[in-house]
Amino acid sequence: MWKKISELPSRTYFAFTNFTHNFKNDIRGLSGVVDAILLILVAVLAIVLIWGFLSGWLQELWERITGEASTIS
Repeated sequence: MWKKISELPSRTYFAFTNFTHNFKNDIRGLSGVVDAILLILVAVLAIVLIWGFLSGWLQELWERITGEASTIS
């Protein structure tokens, strides 16, 4: 029993290093469907972030334009 307990850290280390080695050297890659889904997700997230940053500025700009339009007429 104690022998198995004393071997546990080294077994864990070798199992983890084997996993990471196999993961890094896996040449299968991602399928085209997964690539397309990831690209769509990145595009949607970029649009959401840009809209989040610009919405306040656009609202302020629109209020300034409509305020000037009401003073002109």
